[in-house]
Amino acid sequence: MSDAELSATPLPTTAAVIPPWPGAEVPVRGGAVFVRRTPWTGPVDRGDADGDRLATAPRERALYVHGLGGASTNWTDLAALLAVRLDGWAVDLPGFGRSRPLARGRYSVRSHVRAVVDVLEHVVAEPGEGAGRPVHLVGNSLGGLVSLLVAASRPDLVATLTLVSPAMPVYRVPPAFSRVLLLLLVPGVPTLAERRLAAVPPEESVRSMVRTCFGNPAAVPRERIEQALQEMHERAGQPWADRALARSMRGLITSYLRLGPANAWRTARGLRMPVLVVWGGRDRLVDPALAPRLAATVPDGRVLVLDGVGHVAMLEAPEPTARAVLGMVEARPADRDAAGPSVVADTRRSVRR
Repeated sequence: MSDAELSATPLPTTAAVIPPWPGAEVPVRGGAVFVRRTPWTGPVDRGDADGDRLATAPRERALYVHGLGGASTNWTDLAALLAVRLDGWAVDLPGFGRSRPLARGRYSVRSHVRAVVDVLEHVVAEPGEGAGRPVHLVGNSLGGLVSLLVAASRPDLVATLTLVSPAMPVYRVPPAFSRVLLLLLVPGVPTLAERRLAAVPPEESVRSMVRTCFGNPAAVPRERIEQALQEMHERAGQPWADRALARSMRGLITSYLRLGPANAWRTARGLRMPVLVVWGGRDRLVDPALAPRLAATVPDGRVLVLDGVGHVAMLEAPEPTARAVLGMVEARPADRDAAGPSVVADTRRSVRR
């Protein structure tokens, strides 16, 4: 384990809050999911020799996976910063954001893993520079756990792995967890939890999200809160939204009970790609003490703990998060993955259903 190296690459500066990136549906097993695209911009123009070096850096690809109750819009700012090096895709997991439930209507962690694998294969196959090469996978919370399992089952698709406060198995419920969601621990009551979630007004849901997920709620831009409120109103009109949240939470808790090789902590030991662990020091949902433990568990791990930041570092501290991701990407050997499409075809492994 080592401390994350922060890249000195110039990043774009924006005075205004960036609107969500556009997107489209991508087919996956059992249906389709909505995926937003953040196009590569190239390096910030420096007009010097270092700028020339950055301009010739390879154009690579990234996929972003949101957490429980989140959406692809959680990655708007981080994807914009990383666009100096990476073409970005951000997925709405089935039942979240603008993605409808899949045909079987399942929300287990394994089901989300299958959907992300399908999106990764789509991203790898997209024509253009970087086609056929592994992708830089970035996940937060539930999306972090899903991304870890994706990287373990399909290492041919993943160049590097970044985990932002991933929902690693723990056996003590954080005090910040909603009492409504805790009903999911009791067999036979997910439907009751869904009804109670549906009764929470969008305004209260957003206030609770800001209080719980951000280290400094007062610093959240008003425009971001308005965007979140608009998204919450959209979700209130989706008949599947509360079920997706409740069942995904139950699936997450169920995954914690897996022992032996299926346990995520044991799975992490087998990861062979570079792994970056980013955690907010004021995370109220997942204990920041897990950050060094996870970074030490993976063979090639590095860690960045951000003081005063909460559960969603990509929203609350996008620049240091971007610099840590770029630092890992830039440290990889230049000829890594140079074999292109054949690497993916030859080393593919299936995901357990």
